[in-house]
Amino acid sequence: MTIKLWDWDKGFSRARVFEGHTHYVMQITFNPKDTNTFASCSLDHTIKVWNLGSSVANFTLEGHSKGVNCVDYYHGGDKPYIASGADDNQIKIWDYQNKSCVQTLERHSQNVSVACFHPDLPIIISGSEDGGLNDRQLLGRATWNLNALARIFGTVRVWHANTYRLENTLEYALGRVWCVAHQKGGNHVAFGYDEGTVVIKLGREEPAVSMDNSGKIIWAKHNDIQTANVKTGSDADNIKDGERLSLPVKDLGNCEVHPQTLQHSRNGRFVVVCGDGEYIIYTALAWRSKSFGSALEFVWAIDSNEYAVRESTSTIKLFKNFKEKTDALPKLGYSAEGIFGGCLLGVKSASSLNLYDWDTGNVVRRIDVVPKNVYWADSGDYVAICCDDNFYILRYNKRAYLARLEKGPAISEEGVEEAFEFVTEIPENVKTGTWVGDCFIYTNTANRVNYVIGGQVNTVYHADRYVRNWRVISMSHAKPNKTPVYLLGYIPRDNRIYLCDKDVNVFSYSLSLAVIEYQTAVLREDMETAARLLPLIPQDQRNRIARLLESRNLRELAMEVSTDPEHKFDLAVHLGKLDVAVQIARVVDTE
Repeated sequence: MTIKLWDWDKGFSRARVFEGHTHYVMQITFNPKDTNTFASCSLDHTIKVWNLGSSVANFTLEGHSKGVNCVDYYHGGDKPYIASGADDNQIKIWDYQNKSCVQTLERHSQNVSVACFHPDLPIIISGSEDGGLNDRQLLGRATWNLNALARIFGTVRVWHANTYRLENTLEYALGRVWCVAHQKGGNHVAFGYDEGTVVIKLGREEPAVSMDNSGKIIWAKHNDIQTANVKTGSDADNIKDGERLSLPVKDLGNCEVHPQTLQHSRNGRFVVVCGDGEYIIYTALAWRSKSFGSALEFVWAIDSNEYAVRESTSTIKLFKNFKEKTDALPKLGYSAEGIFGGCLLGVKSASSLNLYDWDTGNVVRRIDVVPKNVYWADSGDYVAICCDDNFYILRYNKRAYLARLEKGPAISEEGVEEAFEFVTEIPENVKTGTWVGDCFIYTNTANRVNYVIGGQVNTVYHADRYVRNWRVISMSHAKPNKTPVYLLGYIPRDNRIYLCDKDVNVFSYSLSLAVIEYQTAVLREDMETAARLLPLIPQDQRNRIARLLESRNLRELAMEVSTDPEHKFDLAVHLGKLDVAVQIARVVDTE
């Protein structure tokens, strides 16, 4: 019935005794926003809030009709809330500033043994003895066996922390639920039962973050919006590859919904936040609300004044200049499982990707793949369609589509076959990606940063890394902790790729724009442009260029470009220039 405070700096001497409860104390928890205060719950039906400096409770929250088993504080800064669970089968949400109950959750049918707020996701998790034997049956049993325990299958329920809607119910037939633990900084949650432990993963780890073309990054931390700029953070010439950037962070504002995705428009003027079944468009500079509505998904067109929302599997709406375009799309004859923005509007069904013209709503092409993401080049000439185990790069021929549209007759549901040309298929699982001209840069599930031009894949860096004392250290010999990385974008001004982890620690890798443009010119057989770009290519990148030239049977030029003596020697032998090969060998022997 008492709570005791112990000071470990003084040999675990007792510092204070807190008295006030009249029955067993079941749990205490400290306020994450004020560690001098804590809350306790008891079988005396009450929750008490205390201060470390006083043995008497600040106040008592009363409302449960039976013993209270658990108590937890809300972790965000926007709500002064406490959650409690009790033997009256209820979870109550309390406002500890107003000392009042703001919501009661009543879907459990037996004692609630645990209830807590997730520290990062907008959910409340509760565990109960639902579906099992009642208290009297439990107390009446002198002995236990596995068959008896098997009939006690406690349930875990997941609630939305803002709407208090029941989102999911989990049953694992492992007996009663006793505890819940969440991974700090991660999405893994563990449940403890009579007969075992279950660990699940909730939501997605990819942070709600976006970077515009100038290097301004905006991200969400709970409902708070923060910003930083890579331009003001570091001198691009002195940045080390893989090193965490020290960026000055500013508070930009907050958001009325819990952000699940956050995305700049193409011109960087607007930022859309999507979550909780809603979207809100803000101005990027002042963070003022421009438009809002209901949406499961939101995507931008290449034109920043045009966008689409998916409200349900049967309703997709198109907007231009923040006004809805009525009858913009034909009635869908399938269930819309997802949408993708870009040059064309992509709508995913259970078996295909349907690409529509933003202006007319006509189907341009149906492609029989089920993508998880679609990335368009800014030019609209290329698209990367990313599936679970591979991705495809296609070339879009807008002229062929327009010619077919003018010629008639009406376009079928298959679309225009000539509108797309297959370029390449790469057997890799793309996590995040972006286009730089005709070059597609992406991260994969192996945490590599790659780019592909014309079907040829090049690895920029292995982004395996570990963090020690807030410094990101490249791993070369030690076994890495593969922290997932997400591509923010490429800044041509800096010749760098910018990435972040789930905690929005930002780091970068160099990739010369001249290298990309040179490779593009070679693949297009535009050797005049390639010759003009060659002097701009750094010396440490010349060997990469030489390998590309060799693969294109341009061995003469590859030998001129290469700075690797062994490579130059092999090329000279292959070309039959034995005198050059001998000269190279003599130079190597002399060195």
